[in-house]
Amino acid sequence: MRGVLGFRAVDDVEEEDYRDVLVPAVDAAVAEHGKVRVVLVLGPEFDEFEGDAIWEDMKLGARHPASFERIAVVTDAAWAGPAVRVFSVLWPGQARAFRLADLESAKRWAAEGAGRDRSPRGPTA
Repeated sequence: MRGVLGFRAVDDVEEEDYRDVLVPAVDAAVAEHGKVRVVLVLGPEFDEFEGDAIWEDMKLGARHPASFERIAVVTDAAWAGPAVRVFSVLWPGQARAFRLADLESAKRWAAEGAGRDRSPRGPTA
């Protein structure tokens, strides 16, 4: 969907995944439009976030403290809903957890209102 960066995590999410994929896409969207919306899919093939990846995530958020408008985390993992609610107080925009069966709803929610003033382009969910 236009205005939304989409990522699907497979196996372990590692530092290299941030360095080679996430960071360049987010940096480009923020540089061009000032804001970014993200749909992150953690499907059944997802295993875990490695410690270095968590550190890279924190650095990315610190580098763009007010740039994330919406983050949709899509997974059937039981921990996701509570984790998104807890960590959403640290994220500058809105964040919601969705079940895998609700991926299309997650994409629509992430894209709501995008493109009115600025809409990031890039990999789509």
